[in-house]
Amino acid sequence: MTKRSEAKYKIDRRMGQNIWGRPKSPVNKREYGPGQHGQRRKGKLSDFGTQLRAKQKLKGYYANISERQFYAVYVEATRLKGDSGENLIGLLERRLDAVVYRAKFVPTMFAARQFINHGHIKVNGKRVNIASYKVKVGDVIEVKDASKQLALVLEANQLAERDTPDFLEVDHGKQTAKFVRVPNLSEVPFPVQMEPHLIIEFYSR
Repeated sequence: MTKRSEAKYKIDRRMGQNIWGRPKSPVNKREYGPGQHGQRRKGKLSDFGTQLRAKQKLKGYYANISERQFYAVYVEATRLKGDSGENLIGLLERRLDAVVYRAKFVPTMFAARQFINHGHIKVNGKRVNIASYKVKVGDVIEVKDASKQLALVLEANQLAERDTPDFLEVDHGKQTAKFVRVPNLSEVPFPVQMEPHLIIEFYSR
């Protein structure tokens, strides 16, 4: 089992946004934060608070990855040529769990991490059970044969709430996806606005 440090809907409510665009999110009914004092936390955020919120939102979106892993992605993003914010998004979208989620092999980002950890995914014909595995352009990701009829997979394929993005070539009949290119921020179908430049500012203070 994967370690989930927080329930995904609690992350939604703390952010005050439905960050995965899920119909069942409680934010659709209650836009205030969780807990006894949730309705009173509406003060204006400082610059630091705004940057921290942007970091928590993006980190939470990718199945609430650990701070250590997220910071390592930031460091790599700043070392690459080009815009660090765009690089940050590109590196996060290259994570195997993100690709499995985008390809609609599973219904949620959290499920993608668990699905990979349990050995249901192959990359270029070889089983990979590390959710943070970095996919390269041209890699083919597939659900292994024994897992293609799992209820989780069949449910995800039918989800109408999101489409597969153009940077993947997905064949749902064969349960395969080819990683065509590293996307930029405008190509990633986030249900809410993500602000990677604020995260770069947060870490570079």
